Amino acid sequence: MMNEFAKTLIFFGLILIAMGVFASFSPKIPMLGKLPGDVFIRKGTFMFYLPLTTCILLSLILTLVFTLFGKK
Repeated sequence: MMNEFAKTLIFFGLILIAMGVFASFSPKIPMLGKLPGDVFIRKGTFMFYLPLTTCILLSLILTLVFTLFGKK
């Protein structure tokens, strides 16, 4: 039982590291967050941003990666 718990902690640790690396390099990726279909509304001091197209694109890429490298 402890072996499975240790594997789970390592897995989530690797996920957090990957998210940190992605967050540090994401401003350098061109067009990320500025795709057609991303909603940006500014009214005076109010600002609303919904990266709809970016979320769909990232979801498709992650689905493809997890499908190709997932367990069979």
